Amino acid sequence: MKAMVLESANTRLQLREVAVPDPGAGELLLQVKACGICRTDLHVLDGDLTAPSLPLIPGHQIIGEVIGIGEQVTGFAIGQRVGVPWLGGSCGYCWYCSHHRENLCDEARYTGYQINGGFAEYTVADAAYCFPIPAQYSDQQAAPLLCAGLIGYRAYRMLGACETIGLYGFGAAAHILIQVARHHRQAVYAFTREGDSEAQAFARQLGACWAGDSLQVAPVPLDGAIIFAPAGELVPQALRSVRKGGRVVCAGIHMSDIPSFPYDILWGERELCSVANLTRIDGEEFLPLAAAIPVQTTVHVYPLEQANEALEDLRQGRFTGAAVLVP
Repeated sequence: MKAMVLESANTRLQLREVAVPDPGAGELLLQVKACGICRTDLHVLDGDLTAPSLPLIPGHQIIGEVIGIGEQVTGFAIGQRVGVPWLGGSCGYCWYCSHHRENLCDEARYTGYQINGGFAEYTVADAAYCFPIPAQYSDQQAAPLLCAGLIGYRAYRMLGACETIGLYGFGAAAHILIQVARHHRQAVYAFTREGDSEAQAFARQLGACWAGDSLQVAPVPLDGAIIFAPAGELVPQALRSVRKGGRVVCAGIHMSDIPSFPYDILWGERELCSVANLTRIDGEEFLPLAAAIPVQTTVHVYPLEQANEALEDLRQGRFTGAAVLVP
């Protein structure tokens, strides 16, 4: 099969011919139909995430058709369409796993990081971490739901009850999450890169009541804020924008160092927390909700062989919404 392979950090992906994998016990063999591109993929390529299993096939927002079923797998059928997210496996017995917090398992393994992912024509995945995909979505439109959607939804749940929400970084996750928030009649304030008028217009189109630069102070006190951009300097900025008792959620897997800030912007029972990965419950809740709303994803499709170009376009902010690779 064809695959885009990362052979060492800080290098471009290489198009290679590699063997089609065999499904082991508990695994599904999938023919990849689409795979979303995520900023986490950039963190893997750039060496910000330091433990990839090299050589590696990246990609963790996979839509695939089941074409092989390993031993001990139940509940799946040949020809079924499933999605594969970032969290690709956990130990199943530690305190976290037994309390439905497998996202924090010390032995967790991740798709497109320690497990070969979806920048390929075929892949295998742990059946326990594969989700049925609502029929109304095309393969390309469904792919961003598997990380941008799921991580955004987990961050949204962690905010708690809010009437006004700030979203810092208006990329793939925010363009999905704003639709969930507007469905619940919440007011959304979008913060983008300085001068990114295209992203600001996109946010307003999706229902944001205000859109501006990330270093601006929100025009009203926010009940909560989610930071998707990997920029530590946004943490004190968001804390200044939330009201007393508000919460700031850092939703990225990697962030630059957070600068020191005065205690008074945290005081007043403001809270700062992070999101780590996702759980199976997140997938079981979010995908049906996305279909019911219905969430519409804006996607930009690239052929598999143009993965490097797609990643660079993501890095430079050359599109709104999400990028998707199609073999």
